[in-house]
Amino acid sequence: MIILLVAAVLDYLIGDPWTWLHPVQVMGWVINRFRQLNGFKECDRPLLQRFYGIFLGLTLIIGSGGFGWAISYGSNLIHPLFGIVTQSIIVASCFAQKSLRQAADNVLQVLATGDLAQARISLSQYVGRDTENLTEPEILRAVMETVTENATDGVMSPLFYAIVGAFTPLGSAALALAYKAASTLDSTIGYREAPYTYVGWFSARLEDYLTWLPCRLTVLTLALLSGKPKQVWLICIRDAVKDASPNSGWSEGAYAAVLGVQVGGTNWYRGVAKPKPLIGDAIYPITSERIYQALQLTQYCFLTWLIIAIALAIIAILNQL
Repeated sequence: MIILLVAAVLDYLIGDPWTWLHPVQVMGWVINRFRQLNGFKECDRPLLQRFYGIFLGLTLIIGSGGFGWAISYGSNLIHPLFGIVTQSIIVASCFAQKSLRQAADNVLQVLATGDLAQARISLSQYVGRDTENLTEPEILRAVMETVTENATDGVMSPLFYAIVGAFTPLGSAALALAYKAASTLDSTIGYREAPYTYVGWFSARLEDYLTWLPCRLTVLTLALLSGKPKQVWLICIRDAVKDASPNSGWSEGAYAAVLGVQVGGTNWYRGVAKPKPLIGDAIYPITSERIYQALQLTQYCFLTWLIIAIALAIIAILNQL
């Protein structure tokens, strides 16, 4: 629990400094190296591509988890305090709460000046959709969707696995890194389009399964914190199920219900239009203030889980006395 607390403080105060080597950078290097070796040239052989994808997924996820465990074990042998510091830094690197806020800030602050062209450029650094022709409302929608979708896989899910790890011999660093590897694989190669159609199948499916439970727990937490659980539930079962992803629709739906906004619509990717289902009711327009409220909700949700984890740890300790 000390490691989780220190990691939470580090993420809140420091985030991910650009000059530091980040685990995701290493994971990205491994994935890119695999792409260079494999070349993804066997798209006419789906079974072989699926095998490549399974091999890459298991190697990176187990390797990342094993690395986290080895670093934790080794640092504890040097000194318990050194172990706490080392593991806290690793776990903090798996949280993206401050990074998510900074990404939103980078777009919204420029948008506030009226420089639409620069706001589109800033947004393009964080989203996969085409941004060249987006209007101000579409930019705000894109930021809201990024903030609410990544709240689950970038913040709450890593915290969930870090908490689970804290109650197992594997430790928080190992499970948090393993989940981060699965999430990185999904965001890198987990696409249905060529050349990732088959090679990314395993990573996409596995990340869906790993995120399913923390996503539902996040929705439940947001519903309870908002004081209107029935409304959140009704909107999620009405709209979230329409989304192709088993998780992102639920995450976006919960925030949309709490904030009274609507997300979804037509997005463009490399000049190709892709309609997404409308989620939520457009009671209020999406504004910068609403986006910052979404970020605040994520922070409240994060703190709630942290408090619950500490309470469970105290109960476990008292039971052993």
